[in-house]
Amino acid sequence: MKGKRGRRAVIAVLVCAALILLLTGFLWAGQRSVIYLPSVGAPPPAAEVLPGAEAVRLTTEDGLGLGGWFVPPQGRDREAAVLVTNGNAGDRESRAPLARALAAEGFAVLLFDYRGYGGNEGSPSEEGLAADARAAADHLAERGFAADRTLYFGESLGAAVATGLAVDRPPAALFLRSPFSSLVDMGERQYPFLPVRWMMWDRYPVAEQVAGIDVPTTVVIGDADRVVPPEQSREVAAASPRLFEEVVLPGAGHNDAELVHGPEVVEAFVRLADHAL
Repeated sequence: MKGKRGRRAVIAVLVCAALILLLTGFLWAGQRSVIYLPSVGAPPPAAEVLPGAEAVRLTTEDGLGLGGWFVPPQGRDREAAVLVTNGNAGDRESRAPLARALAAEGFAVLLFDYRGYGGNEGSPSEEGLAADARAAADHLAERGFAADRTLYFGESLGAAVATGLAVDRPPAALFLRSPFSSLVDMGERQYPFLPVRWMMWDRYPVAEQVAGIDVPTTVVIGDADRVVPPEQSREVAAASPRLFEEVVLPGAGHNDAELVHGPEVVEAFVRLADHAL
């Protein structure tokens, strides 16, 4: 009997090991399909979603064309632009309420979709999204918005993209909504039984990069965020040498409207802009 139990135990261990190896291989090969969740197809014409918005085409350094919308300021013109870097899902249409709210405060706003999103060609990656953000910054520069009149607004994964852009092209200010400390930290939280730190291609070291960015920075946190742990966002805030404000929205979840484009978020952005510009 003892021999049979021993054999069963060995078999159970081998089966578990095989399943873990199988899952590791699956996640290693398909990890970007888990990280990046683009919508299918292109969004509707800009004017149907944001009256007065202009459809624009951005060209990346590796030759991809990206769709975007330039939204002019409404009423008061602050002569400043906001570069919005999206999170990992959807497309620019879902950021229209945010653009509308920022434009109403007098900012020009550029919404754009990464490669593989919003009907764009290409496949998303950390390196690719960095190139896409540079193309967006180039477009604003061509419109006359110098770095000292441009603010970056990054949400979730887009906070990582905005941070990476700010390392090379410091803006007037950096606004990070629901940032994670690093994508590796997120992966280890989701898959604690896998060698995530070894296997991940895209790493997005946000807290590490923020520590070297010398511009006014605001971090917005939803304390009921179940996607990005609030403690990771607090780590990013603590790393900033020029933290202007840490804003915590009680009871707000990651995709709740109040955290995505609500009045408290917009007001926090305006405070940062008034301080920086």
